[in-house]
Amino acid sequence: MASTMTQNRKRTPLIAGNWKMNLDHLQAVATVQKLHWTLKDAGHEGDTVEVAIFPPFTDIRSVQTLIDADKIPFGLGAQDLSAHDSGAYTGEISGAFLSKLNVGYVIIGHSERREYHDESDEIVAAKVKAAIKHGLVPVICVGETAEDLERFGASAVPAGQLEKALEGIPASSEIVVAYEPVWAIGSGQAATPAQAQEVCAALRGVIGRVLDEDAAAHTRVLYGGSVKSGNIASFLREPDVDGALVGGASLVVDEFAAIVRFEKHVGV
Repeated sequence: MASTMTQNRKRTPLIAGNWKMNLDHLQAVATVQKLHWTLKDAGHEGDTVEVAIFPPFTDIRSVQTLIDADKIPFGLGAQDLSAHDSGAYTGEISGAFLSKLNVGYVIIGHSERREYHDESDEIVAAKVKAAIKHGLVPVICVGETAEDLERFGASAVPAGQLEKALEGIPASSEIVVAYEPVWAIGSGQAATPAQAQEVCAALRGVIGRVLDEDAAAHTRVLYGGSVKSGNIASFLREPDVDGALVGGASLVVDEFAAIVRFEKHVGV
């Protein structure tokens, strides 16, 4: 067990909270403040686990101002970006705008974007390139539906999605990959740690083939899908799982803080 955790710790675990379409900018400020205080009161040391939050676009400026003013050690991310830099694209948000707000991360290819907005692998790939162009770290989401799982097996669909998303980007690009089995998201039924490890290892293999082995070694691969404080430690024990992309639980401050503190509240 110790050797497995040592392998993981070569890559700082990332616990990312995707708020989706929840919380206005006033609620966002209150939530970030409460999360910061909760972690401070619990004696959490930020250098062992990185925390990043992904609020709606309308909250980003308020959250960024708070993080800067209070020197809160949270990363800031956006939930999407445009493949275009500027122009007649009503309702879209350029990576150039996000970088001016000190946004460091951006989620790309989330299953909800793929399903509800018909985002293809080609659109995801274009957005990955746009993120990197503007100095943002893309959090590239991949995952399979229950039907995909039955037809193709555990890793075929997410591996194929990732391969297309990485085509044509420099091997030196900083990226994060998030494996989110669509059948687990919001279902309360998470993948098993062994299932997550199998797919995350396959995704690391894709990074090694498409980019290079150095990129595969340092890129963080997250698990997402019904993550909670009661199961996070079991996922993080796996050698190729480097954190979590947390959905609904990230809106509950005490629960999200417990997930961030996975090393302390469970005997890891």
